[in-house]
Amino acid sequence: MTYRWYHKLTSVLYVVLCFEIGLFLIFFPWSDYWKPNLLADLSPEWGLFWMNPYFRGAVSGVGLINIYFSVVEAFNLRRFSGSIHLDSGQHPPSIHHND
Repeated sequence: MTYRWYHKLTSVLYVVLCFEIGLFLIFFPWSDYWKPNLLADLSPEWGLFWMNPYFRGAVSGVGLINIYFSVVEAFNLRRFSGSIHLDSGQHPPSIHHND
């Protein structure tokens, strides 16, 4: 398959986005910003559920899954190596010189 520049860019953006979302989901449930929330203040039961360490751990687990996806996709970026496609129909320059 011939990969174009936007295939490569999309894959790199996917890696970065998944990694950043994963880091956010790992650390945010344990920060002080997690507590003041509309869902936590909706009712006492929701507040207890929202502040439950098991629920926070589950959210952090989703963050770990996102980081796993980003690492797998980062290793899959190797599929782009060695495939050069020029849109104008030109051939890439040869590194071999015929003297």
